[in-house]
Amino acid sequence: MINQVTTMPDSFHNEVYAEDVSLLSATVAKQKNIGLLHYRTSLYSYAMSLTRSREDSEDLVQETFARAIPGQKDLLAESNMKGWLFTILKHIWFNELRRRRNAPQSISASPDADIFDSIPSDSLGPSEIYMKLFERKQVQESIQGLSPRLREIIVLREYAELSYRDIAAVLGCPMGTVMSRLTRARQKLQVSLSAMA
Repeated sequence: MINQVTTMPDSFHNEVYAEDVSLLSATVAKQKNIGLLHYRTSLYSYAMSLTRSREDSEDLVQETFARAIPGQKDLLAESNMKGWLFTILKHIWFNELRRRRNAPQSISASPDADIFDSIPSDSLGPSEIYMKLFERKQVQESIQGLSPRLREIIVLREYAELSYRDIAAVLGCPMGTVMSRLTRARQKLQVSLSAMA
């Protein structure tokens, strides 16, 4: 009886299989969460264009992820995750605006609110760094001077790099409207920046 083959009971195989499935599910969930975090900077820029406040933007992005992470299990594989996240963020912001409209108003806007962190390059001299920061500030001021609809469309296209179709889905409007608003926004920016020069 030396050549007798020992077989494992079926319950052992089922337990090992269940552990493998559980481990695989956890790994897939972690990869999806990392995929979500990939859009953090774009979401923050969009949130800044909506809120004009660092604190509100950070809260908005955090709330977006808090809602997206549990909801991503229901997201289809072929779904557009980036557009989905931007839509969640926009809906959270609109709900916040409705809540604020009914609450006593208390606004603390910072005129120094900066959408971008400026990291100077070692290869640039002081005058080049100054000019880049000056130009960036002019562009930011021009964008902030746009109406909320035009500012939103510029940020979604130029900073978040969403496609026209994705922007239309986020804003809930036809793609033709997206294109016309974007053209109008770019024209107004061009006029504004030309006046500053």
